[in-house]
Amino acid sequence: MNALLIILAVIAVILLFVGGFAASLKFLLWVGIVLLVIAVIAWLLRALTGRRS
Repeated sequence: MNALLIILAVIAVILLFVGGFAASLKFLLWVGIVLLVIAVIAWLLRALTGRRS
């Protein structure tokens, strides 16, 4: 699960940069923001519940 969160965060950052540089691909900016928020929420839930793998 931890690897999935890292992959989600990396994809989110890449999409944020691509969305920021390409005005015609502005929807990627929103996709990146949504993925980043999902990754942060999942990380917080994992940290707060105290699960250790």
